[in-house]
Amino acid sequence: MNESRSFKIASRLSQSWPSAHLISRSSRLAIRTTLIHVPSRQFGGIGYQNISWGQQSRVNMCTRSGHRVPIEPQRVDASLTQCATFLVATITETPGAADVVRSVLSGIDGLAKNVAIRDLGAAFTCTVGIGSEAWDSLTKMPRPAELHPFPVVHGQKHTAVSTPGDLLFHIRSERRDLCFEFERQLLDALGSAVVVVDETLGFRYFDVRDLLGFVDGTANPIGPDVPPSVLVAEEDISAIGGSYIVVQKYVHDMKAWSGLSTEQQEAIIGRKKLDNVELDDADPGQQQSHKSLATIEDENGEEHEILRDNMPFGSPGSGEFGTFFIGYSRRLWVMERMLERMFIGDPPGLHDRLLDFSTPLTGTTFFAPSSSLLRRLSAEL
Repeated sequence: MNESRSFKIASRLSQSWPSAHLISRSSRLAIRTTLIHVPSRQFGGIGYQNISWGQQSRVNMCTRSGHRVPIEPQRVDASLTQCATFLVATITETPGAADVVRSVLSGIDGLAKNVAIRDLGAAFTCTVGIGSEAWDSLTKMPRPAELHPFPVVHGQKHTAVSTPGDLLFHIRSERRDLCFEFERQLLDALGSAVVVVDETLGFRYFDVRDLLGFVDGTANPIGPDVPPSVLVAEEDISAIGGSYIVVQKYVHDMKAWSGLSTEQQEAIIGRKKLDNVELDDADPGQQQSHKSLATIEDENGEEHEILRDNMPFGSPGSGEFGTFFIGYSRRLWVMERMLERMFIGDPPGLHDRLLDFSTPLTGTTFFAPSSSLLRRLSAEL
């Protein structure tokens, strides 16, 4: 089989875990283990080439001279791991801070290799996102078409808050110590150029369940559906190979949630608790489940998927139980429409009942540029 025209799909549970599916849909929990032959995806002069789930994808863009310039997306599709660190920071006004950040981001692959090489079987990766307010001054490159600050969404009862964030580091590994060591070296390199505004340590919980007890993240695209769902393509040439990211940190009222019957919980989520079987949608105009409200279709009836890599977090000793939602998408409007349906409701006033038990503490939008763009940041120094 021609490797340049294939997807090597490494074993990976396709899942996420928002606060019980804070933004999830249909039951498609799957393990990717096969080698699927597919033709390269051409978009005029642009195509997804040499896409391998064991390696970074490459998107090739033709220059005016006809030469192909390889664009390497970041590993937004990295394997599900036992541990993750979600690090959000803002850039300070310290003289030279932006130059320090550019230098560190342009060399992030080397920093990651320095840690990952200690255990090549630990599936270590770090994905970098850049916030709306920092993009222009930091990159000095064309702005992704949809990139803007996270919008506050006011519902009759609940609000999706918007919080600061110039940089996101999504650090993943099978080993907690590798996440720790990378974060240590990263923050040492950044020094006074940044201030950490949120640090969340996530963990995998039993059979991919969230802390509310439900299997979570069964709606992720798998196999050849991942790149067209996650990576920006010909619609925005300057951002090609990148991905929009939305993060929210939810905390759960476990006492109130535990006070519901299993049947009540299932009606809110839209799935059976034990076996994850999807329940039927409610009739139009009636109270919809989380599963239904998180399903997004365009005006042509086409459903749009996102890739979620959420994780539970918490500390029983301090009474903290939560889910860190992180979604990657080719189209930012898809995730924003999900939030509108959840917080405002469809029809308006019938909000996602899950929000009665799960409260967002943060909300920030980022764009994960291609690895190729990150490396070019050193040219701006």
